[in-house]
Amino acid sequence: MGDQEQKGIVCVTGGTGYIGSWLIMRLLQHGYTVRTTIRPDHDPTASEGIKKKRDISFLTNLPRASEKLEIYHADLNQPESFSAAIEGCSGVFHVAHPVTIVDEESEEVLTKRCLDAALGILKACIASKTVKRVVYTSSSAAISVLNDETGQQVADESSWSDVDWYRSQKRMGISYVAAKTKTEKAMFEFGEKFGLDIITLNPSLVLGPFICPTLPGSVAMGLTMILGDTYNIYKYLLRTNMVHIEDVVSAHIFLYENTSAKGRYICSSDELSLIGMSEFLSERYPNFQIPKKESLEGIEGYKIIALSSKKLLDSGFKFKFGLAHMFDGAIQSCKERNIL
Repeated sequence: MGDQEQKGIVCVTGGTGYIGSWLIMRLLQHGYTVRTTIRPDHDPTASEGIKKKRDISFLTNLPRASEKLEIYHADLNQPESFSAAIEGCSGVFHVAHPVTIVDEESEEVLTKRCLDAALGILKACIASKTVKRVVYTSSSAAISVLNDETGQQVADESSWSDVDWYRSQKRMGISYVAAKTKTEKAMFEFGEKFGLDIITLNPSLVLGPFICPTLPGSVAMGLTMILGDTYNIYKYLLRTNMVHIEDVVSAHIFLYENTSAKGRYICSSDELSLIGMSEFLSERYPNFQIPKKESLEGIEGYKIIALSSKKLLDSGFKFKFGLAHMFDGAIQSCKERNIL
């Protein structure tokens, strides 16, 4: 029966996000019944009795969604709200991350929200008595933020980001780095204590096409040279580790189905320097005004460590998409939404 075969019920948290929506699309194609959680509709400006409903047609119109996709409302601020979606599932993909502007919320507040939500979701998994495995979408931000003084050149799954050191550097994104690192550690501790099988995937910067209606943050960052460096991002792009959305989603499903998978997995296929990105984009997209390499040579920024996906590759996974696919897909989706 191939992809038509019945694969059981799984839950995807954060279904309206970039990775979540793409993962739902592919799980449906693989024959899974998918329950996804989205934040409850609320419009604080709406008068009483008038509920402004969010448009989720990009999910409900997916192939097989009418028979195989169930939408649940759940909020990371209320961890118990995930129980209904998880009950009866054989697996959970915890993709949801609080929506916040970079560093708008304090590190403490964001980290607590992520931790409480993740542990609440894991408790619901234990209570269900049916969930066999949880796959958590972590980030390379939980691995690669290492103290410059260590001299380490390449990060693997044994590396954990040094949150205290990063905080001392006063760089952008400490809330995200702290939340992802601390949540991932706490999930492994919980899994060990209660005998729950937890796998984490640590993707680098995710690029490629998107089906969600708004521009994903990682795509905006990857397309900085095309969209314009409004937020002074270049100093963070001196070395960029990247991966295609399709490979990230395939890795989620591969690890979920691979009975021998264990622990953390870096998912990163390509690397570009800032100058290399300028050269690649200038040559491939001559119609865009890409900054010339001369204008980028003086930019000082932050050392970003190389990432090794050896563990994922050794487990039998293969990356299928390279830089051209990443940028072509991202640009095409932006054009379709009049972002470019």
